[in-house]
Amino acid sequence: MTGARTGHAGTLDPFATGLLLLLSGRATKLASCLVGLDKRYLTDVDLTARTSTGDPEGETVERSEPPDERALAQRLELLRGEIELPIPAASAVKIGGERAYRLARRGVAVEMPLRRSTVHALDVIAYTGEVVTLDLRVSSGTYVRAIADALGGHCRTLRRTEVGPFSVEEAVAPEDFVLGRLLSEKEVRAAL
Repeated sequence: MTGARTGHAGTLDPFATGLLLLLSGRATKLASCLVGLDKRYLTDVDLTARTSTGDPEGETVERSEPPDERALAQRLELLRGEIELPIPAASAVKIGGERAYRLARRGVAVEMPLRRSTVHALDVIAYTGEVVTLDLRVSSGTYVRAIADALGGHCRTLRRTEVGPFSVEEAVAPEDFVLGRLLSEKEVRAAL
């Protein structure tokens, strides 16, 4: 639509929804300023089962009794602040020059590296006794699916609601996009 080179400032998992920052033309040089911004997510975590991918697309690898509210609060407390968790096997991280998700799809088991990140906020919105809805504010590079796995479950849903100062409420759906909705490079820099 813009007629210019266009890119993004961070992918979303295939099952995820929400905010994806797109950059076009000269603004593509801002990617390095945007990729490292903190992010905010809403997720529904099913605490009855872990999956091979940490999301609903994977195979169930373990079933368990979900924790009561007190035990859940204890698990959540361990996941706030500086954390280090394994990167999910179904990720775009390269292992030996190949994307981890490609290896996982072929059934190749690899030991995934740990990723250090910061969980600034991890709040319970609702808990049914099996599914917990969480609101998370995390540093760039945090895998919400890894947090769900550490809680003993998997993400049923995942929605990115913020990237730094940018919010999904201010975003435009692809089908509603018009060129007049583009932020200028100056406006983006001012927001940062």
